[in-house]
Amino acid sequence: MWRVKEATLQQMLNLIMTVKAAERVRKRREDEVSCETVRTMRRESVDLVTDDEATILATDPVDGELILLLQRADQLHSGDAEQKREGFQLLCNNRLLYGEHQDFLWRLARSYSDMNELTDDLTEKKSFALDGKEEAEHALQKGGQSAECHKWFAILCGQLSEHEGIQKRIQIGYIFKEHIEKAIALQPNDSKCYYLLGRWCYQVSNLGWLERKTASALYETPPSATIDEALQNFLKAEQLFPGFSKAARVYIAKCYMDLGDQSMADHWMKLAVELSDITKEDTESAPLLEELMMSAATESDIL
Repeated sequence: MWRVKEATLQQMLNLIMTVKAAERVRKRREDEVSCETVRTMRRESVDLVTDDEATILATDPVDGELILLLQRADQLHSGDAEQKREGFQLLCNNRLLYGEHQDFLWRLARSYSDMNELTDDLTEKKSFALDGKEEAEHALQKGGQSAECHKWFAILCGQLSEHEGIQKRIQIGYIFKEHIEKAIALQPNDSKCYYLLGRWCYQVSNLGWLERKTASALYETPPSATIDEALQNFLKAEQLFPGFSKAARVYIAKCYMDLGDQSMADHWMKLAVELSDITKEDTESAPLLEELMMSAATESDIL
């Protein structure tokens, strides 16, 4: 009987040792994969690392890994729809680890904005905008001197306003303008911010009677802007980064047409046609461009 017990005990010990050995092999393989992932990210990011970042990579492995993660997120954000989804998942997976870093948080907010643009489901769009706005708020709580934090907070506010009524949209509009202007003050060479401010000015200049009455009821000084102010912001965006946005050129043409300058409107329509649709805004501006071109052709026939 003792021999049976000894044999059984030995089998159990062998089993335990086998499990532990398998666990060590699994852990070693995971470490190898992790190291290879980091090495891959380092290779992909080598041209993007500044001298200061290179020093951090050499002296602080934790901060170095964060830098590589952020660079990878930037690369994926600049990619196609599938890469944007990959970037969103990458950042979500690391939220607990790096959620106290401002540069991580505004990128996560930006990724929520990407997801908002990628889905057509209204419930999902509102959810992504709301969650992204909260992440941008967390980023701003880390300090108000980041242009990117203000920019993406404004953008997500704008995306969220699409699901609100007139009163709420007007209130959010004030917040949007405030943060876009703060972003411009902190980073005056960001063409996208000037484009967004131009869009705000154009929309406000075209507010309907009901919207103006609502704004007047909410504020002593309701929002005001002119088409010329919108035009100047669009032109500034184009000046900073010529051809960065087909939609910007379409709106420049629209502003000139509204102001009665058909010659300049025609000029900017031709420039807009030269550009391909890159962003969702470019695609959504296509009907407006077609409308402007038809109006120009009608005007030409009349003359």
